[in-house]
Amino acid sequence: MYAIDQVNFKTRTVLIRVDFNVPLNADLEVTDDTRIRAALPTIKKVLKDGGKVILMSHLGRPKNKEEKYSLKHLLAKVSDLLKTDVLFVEDCVGESSLSKTAGMAYGKVALLENLRYHAEEEAGDEFFAGQLAEHGDVYINDAFGTAHRKHASTAVIARFFPKDKYFGYLMEDEVSSIEKVLYGSQSPVTAIIGGAKVSSKIDVLKNLIDKVDHILIGGGMAYTFIRSMGGETGNSMVEEDRLDLAKAILEEAKAKGVQVHLPKDSVIADAFSNEANHKICASMDIPVAWMGLDIGPKAIEEYAEVIMNSKTVLWNGPMGVFEMENFKNGTLEVANALARATKSGTYSLVGGGDSVAAINLFGLSDQVSYVSTGGGAMLEFLEGKELPGITAIREA
Repeated sequence: MYAIDQVNFKTRTVLIRVDFNVPLNADLEVTDDTRIRAALPTIKKVLKDGGKVILMSHLGRPKNKEEKYSLKHLLAKVSDLLKTDVLFVEDCVGESSLSKTAGMAYGKVALLENLRYHAEEEAGDEFFAGQLAEHGDVYINDAFGTAHRKHASTAVIARFFPKDKYFGYLMEDEVSSIEKVLYGSQSPVTAIIGGAKVSSKIDVLKNLIDKVDHILIGGGMAYTFIRSMGGETGNSMVEEDRLDLAKAILEEAKAKGVQVHLPKDSVIADAFSNEANHKICASMDIPVAWMGLDIGPKAIEEYAEVIMNSKTVLWNGPMGVFEMENFKNGTLEVANALARATKSGTYSLVGGGDSVAAINLFGLSDQVSYVSTGGGAMLEFLEGKELPGITAIREA
């Protein structure tokens, strides 16, 4: 049993690893509280039961305990969202911090200082993990975004709670959503894979070939595939050292009966700029000095049709440079098709930083089945890798 629904945390001290690695502005104020909000249901469950909550997280990549990376800057936002005063503890380990958390009343919340102020966190140091473990008698991991790291607070610490370790609601949702796509999906299954480089998605593509019926390719990586087939790609982004690999992926997919769809046409430009001259042309025949920056209308039509006829869809990576107004249409229309398909009963999972940014930008995040919060963790999960933060909870 890894979930918290069947557990009563009354008079328990619950140490929760959250992912509060949120962006701050120049005034050190939280500019996007999505990750904090995502952790609220788990925190509220413990408080409702009558337990006390000790929160631990990292923020940024501090080198020398720089003040701008202190979690004290998050205190007001966390207190506001939880509608209760949260106690800030100036260190995450040591006698002083332990006396503070031990002295708290049940029904209260404390936030420990940045875990990464200690090098032992990223080193996965067992002694440090043991020091953290002293804060609670129950451990919950609700930080999917760091589940792929073998850090002290995400993987090693679970050893100190052999009978009292659980997934939080967010972690449970993330894991079940991705596993549903990878192992329990309804056919036809479609993966929409975009982004700039084939090299960053090689392992994902190789793993998905055995699990999907269609792969829709977009973004800069499409032109490496098109060049590998003998297409003229002009000045488009192409990874010359990955041409053989791209060709091999296409051949393997064909051998396994998986249809890989490359954009028939592209929106091309004569410079990487929203103000550049742009036009539509066949993706296999892009003129010299022009570059593909989005999928074209024929590709959009084909991709939308495949999405609408799918029962399960995974989306990881944009179709073009959606941050620029003139090259956002492919990504927008794929998002719209995904929302329509979801409404018709398709299970849709969106993950990866840029895809999430796009679905949020277009205001469609509530019209798909699930939006993953963990970019790197989701990518490694899709690659078929074991995630230490998940394994640590599941191990007996």
